[in-house]
Amino acid sequence: MKSLLSLLALTLALPVFAQDGFTPLFNGKDLAGWDGEPGLWKVEDGVIVGTSEVGKPKTNSFLIWNGKAKDFEVRATVKVIGDNNSGVQYRSRRLPEVTPWTILGYQCDVHPTDVHTAMTYEERGRGIFGYNGVDVVMDPTGQRWQVGERPRVQADISQYNEFTVIARGNRLEHKVNGQTTSVFIDHDEKGRALEGLIAIQLHAGNPHKTFVKQVLLKVLEDGPVLAFDQANLPAGAKKIDKPKVVSAQGKNPPAKKAPAKK
Repeated sequence: MKSLLSLLALTLALPVFAQDGFTPLFNGKDLAGWDGEPGLWKVEDGVIVGTSEVGKPKTNSFLIWNGKAKDFEVRATVKVIGDNNSGVQYRSRRLPEVTPWTILGYQCDVHPTDVHTAMTYEERGRGIFGYNGVDVVMDPTGQRWQVGERPRVQADISQYNEFTVIARGNRLEHKVNGQTTSVFIDHDEKGRALEGLIAIQLHAGNPHKTFVKQVLLKVLEDGPVLAFDQANLPAGAKKIDKPKVVSAQGKNPPAKKAPAKK
């Protein structure tokens, strides 16, 4: 009985992610297993910190996990301090002709402007698919169809929020703190990706810091690659143009500078 109670106590003490089948990609101590531009990333008090200054990085730079994922659920707990944004990159590939830490692929935005918060987007690719609160299907020609709306999820990115991506087949779902922001189904065979890299974005431009407390990954069984049939689109589905960027920067207050040492 004593050993059974001890085992039960140990099980209850395990992190929830371990019980749910999630694996931590960040060990809480250092950047082992990750690849980032030197001088931009560090671990401080158990948290990954990316620092962006004027002209550094010159273009968006990414802290890239040394692995690939196909069908999965990833959860990243992130905040951004300063007037800029970040993102959770997935099913992505490197663009070494730009820099060793530049990538192209899907992104779940960590963004202060509500329409962009956890929207479905492709970095250096096809751009915005659907804003926060909008579900979109892209047909084989690259045409976007709005197939649904949902309440827009609000999040203060200067505080930690959990950003979730669920990728199965060609269906992608983004969430903030457990609430779905956008669903995207990608029928564009030439443009889409069904596996690739996971990374965290450090945005160029206005100075800021990106903080990553936790990154968890659960590998899922391969999902079906859905075929497109216009006749099966829901009633009220409509063609839409590529959504525009409302505000990339200019919403959050600038990061406070540390006081000068005397």
